[in-house]
Amino acid sequence: MTDVIHDHAWSVAEAKARLSELLDHAISDGPQAITRRGREVVIVVSAEEWHKKTSRTGSLAEFFAASPLRDSGLDVERVAMAPRDVAL
Repeated sequence: MTDVIHDHAWSVAEAKARLSELLDHAISDGPQAITRRGREVVIVVSAEEWHKKTSRTGSLAEFFAASPLRDSGLDVERVAMAPRDVAL
């Protein structure tokens, strides 16, 4: 199997036949790969892990304030150019 990075990969047929077991493994053992024709096509993760990975903390302003470039003296200048002609 190519591209499989997990301890156990489930074929589509195996995942369909053993869905409850697949879900239990995703909850207790972590992400589970489902393969089609030997290639990893889907990763099943627990809802808890999904929320941890996709939740954002802080605002954009906080992100920029914490940037290591904040006090670096970097000076970004805007290029002075005439506006483009646009056909409407």
